[in-house]
Amino acid sequence: MEKIQLLYIENIFTRKKGQVQQALSFFMRVENTHPTKQIDVVWRGEDGIWQTLPASYHSTLDDRWEYWCASALFQLTAVYSLPGNIEFGIRYRALANEYWENRGGLNYTSQADSGIKIAQDFQVLNIAFNDRLANNQHSLPITVAVNSKLQAKKVTVHWTTDNWQTVYKTPCQFKRTYWDDKSHSNARNPNQEAVQIWHGALKINQVFRVQYCIACEGDDQLLWDNHYGKNYSISRAPLTVMILNLHCYQEDNQDAKFSQIAKAIDDLAVDVVCFQEAAEFWNNGAGDWHSNAAKIINDRLAKPYYIYADWSHKGFDQYREGIAILSRYPLLETDARYVSQSHDIYSIHSRKVAMAQVQVPYIGLINIYSAHLSWWEDGFAPQFESLRDWAAENHTKEVLATLLCGDFNITPDSKGYRLVMDFNDYDDQFLVANSPDIAHKVVQVNDPYWQNQPMDDYRIDYIFMHKTSQLSVTSSKVLFTDTDYGKVSDHCGYVMTFEPK
Repeated sequence: MEKIQLLYIENIFTRKKGQVQQALSFFMRVENTHPTKQIDVVWRGEDGIWQTLPASYHSTLDDRWEYWCASALFQLTAVYSLPGNIEFGIRYRALANEYWENRGGLNYTSQADSGIKIAQDFQVLNIAFNDRLANNQHSLPITVAVNSKLQAKKVTVHWTTDNWQTVYKTPCQFKRTYWDDKSHSNARNPNQEAVQIWHGALKINQVFRVQYCIACEGDDQLLWDNHYGKNYSISRAPLTVMILNLHCYQEDNQDAKFSQIAKAIDDLAVDVVCFQEAAEFWNNGAGDWHSNAAKIINDRLAKPYYIYADWSHKGFDQYREGIAILSRYPLLETDARYVSQSHDIYSIHSRKVAMAQVQVPYIGLINIYSAHLSWWEDGFAPQFESLRDWAAENHTKEVLATLLCGDFNITPDSKGYRLVMDFNDYDDQFLVANSPDIAHKVVQVNDPYWQNQPMDDYRIDYIFMHKTSQLSVTSSKVLFTDTDYGKVSDHCGYVMTFEPK
């Protein structure tokens, strides 16, 4: 199979508000051979001048394939004419390799203001779909291109919001005035490319995810577009959680590093942040909120989050050392308590954990704990058991998920990690996301021989999620390394995303 496949092109003249414009859109399937690949549409209009239009990533089909798209809009003026009819090919470059999708050198063509032209391999094709539901979006538009030779009688969307436990059917409508209604275009429906456009809308209300496929009924056949057997799926943005030990004001260029952390939170659209060693000046024990590291970072966000912070003990002889939680969403409940036997503010073995409850839109109620526990020999076991008991008290039936986040001072090959796994009620989410085969042995079947697996893993920072939680981790990455926002602490950070199961 080729590494790139054109799925459809749209070529439309729009005449809204008295302006004449030509809109070109290209949609393609691309093999994900390398993360730095370059996809371009190489094209020319009626002026005969070849031009290059870069394509951009749209969404992921599966582990092998991605969707990419390219678009351009041209304005008719007294000086510049519109491209009109176009000729084009698609170029794929990765490393030193170059591939073309251009009909074996003959190139593709598209007539001016013709509407949609779909690839010959397809009889029914979902077009103009997005990969995310927007906030406050309560209706999902569906547009289907159908080969008019099928003589379609009915196009129906089969869809679900609960993993096909309940199935809805919504009919699409065929209107000859589709292009005029949409763009004030003269394109016909069906057009000269033998393509009909059917359109519908799903009433999705407040759901997180919609899965769907499309059925087309002709005179004597039923054809499906079920996304290569995977069905289409569109969802709201996931819950994104970041954890980071801030190193208690011990960094060179500390102020610049606070700004870098804030930039990462904004860039990655993080929803909840759990900080450890979030320090502020001691000030004779009274503290100094304006010097609190978590507050400083929060103040530098594009829009400050809700924040909750507390402290455990005196650190480095001059700071109140503590933990903090930042949340894009309101904190419905907050609490902090010592999980260590010692409550002595002058002892580094005094360890406190902060807790916040957050109602995440379209997902549900989440309990999040920001923890900084001691090493094994300094009391990890009783501290974790205390945290575990506390979290269990709060993990009521209304709570969708409980996340224990932070610096646990245990490596995956340690007695402390083994203790957590032996309780068999929390999963290591980084392992689940990045090493599912090992995670299955460690956190699902509790295989005592899992440590024989090859693991170059020296983590001491974790997100542990309760096994009864109704979330699944969908991605996990290491942050604040030499190649990703730079080092900002003696710890790296972690960012993980979660979606409802």
